Amino acid sequence: MQTWSSVAVPRVPGRSRPLRLYDTATGQSRPTAPGRVARMYVCGITPYDATHLGHAATYLAFDLVYRQWLDAGHEVHYVQNVTDIDDPLLERADRDQDDWVVLGLRETALFREDMEALRVLPPRDFVGAVETVPEIVEVVAKLLADGAAYRVDDPEYPDIYFDRSYTGRFGYESRYDEDRMAAVFPDRGGDPDRPGKRDPLDALLWRAARPGEPAWESELGFGRPGWHIECSAIAVNRLGIGFDVQGGGSDLAFPHHEFSAAHAEALLGEHPFARHYVHAGMIGLDGEKMSKSKGNLVFVSRLRADDVDPSAVRLALFSGHYRDDRSYSADLLADANARLARWREAAALPSGPDAEATIARLRDHLADDLDTPRALAAVD
Repeated sequence: MQTWSSVAVPRVPGRSRPLRLYDTATGQSRPTAPGRVARMYVCGITPYDATHLGHAATYLAFDLVYRQWLDAGHEVHYVQNVTDIDDPLLERADRDQDDWVVLGLRETALFREDMEALRVLPPRDFVGAVETVPEIVEVVAKLLADGAAYRVDDPEYPDIYFDRSYTGRFGYESRYDEDRMAAVFPDRGGDPDRPGKRDPLDALLWRAARPGEPAWESELGFGRPGWHIECSAIAVNRLGIGFDVQGGGSDLAFPHHEFSAAHAEALLGEHPFARHYVHAGMIGLDGEKMSKSKGNLVFVSRLRADDVDPSAVRLALFSGHYRDDRSYSADLLADANARLARWREAAALPSGPDAEATIARLRDHLADDLDTPRALAAVD
């Protein structure tokens, strides 16, 4: 899948700092310790709608991780997927009487434009689920052969599920207890009431073909992949296991990241899937949760159409800490525009104080779990 254009990242004088990030699995802020090549996987969009500010905040946070590693002299192997086959995409296409392939391609193209406008550094591998169906089939077949997966007893739709008890570590990544898992699973793509499952929380690996749904012929039978296994296959086939950071929004910690890790660890018999699990907070609007059902999503493309400076969008989202749930508002954008104007005015002056101390403070704050509010204050 085609990625977007990159921008030049200048070398900054002075000494870089080791990056510390909060790890969901341990509940602690710990140093990242990449080798020569820093490896990062960030879960991408399901392209049934335009990029909203929640998406933007997540990808901007991991853009900072990327830039911190570059500043430290690492090469970065960044992988991001696109879930271009899944229920929400098919449901939106059916609702709008659209072709699901065309819808996915259109929204993915818009996402690329938004990321390029926001100057987000592109991944080396930008990979769609559809193009990796053969990889996913191979992984599911191995899990089935190893006893980590099973078919439900349903002659009409013999779907394949992952046995969550297989690794003996299920729950370590999100640190959710059983009650919390059960509460959020149905709202985040789970199907606890599917007859024939060994456990209500077992996750779908391969969905047998239903009438009117896209499907692929394979050794697993005619069908399509589940959601979580897609990221497992894409990540291990490009980064291996034990890569440095798996990232995404906080709503992905369970079940998506929990199962992505469990699938990969069951597949390879190694632990952990990633050395850090890093999650960005949710973005609201004027104090309310931003959601499709409320119709209060703020789209990056809409802001661009209204001639909002993408640099101001970056500053508005960086004014809060990436891990915090926070709210976007017209006042926040106005403050960001005023800050941006001050900075540009100052940068255009013929002379000024030496930048060394400011750069040092900036590096200190960003290395401390991406503390952007203090970093912005240092530049102010």
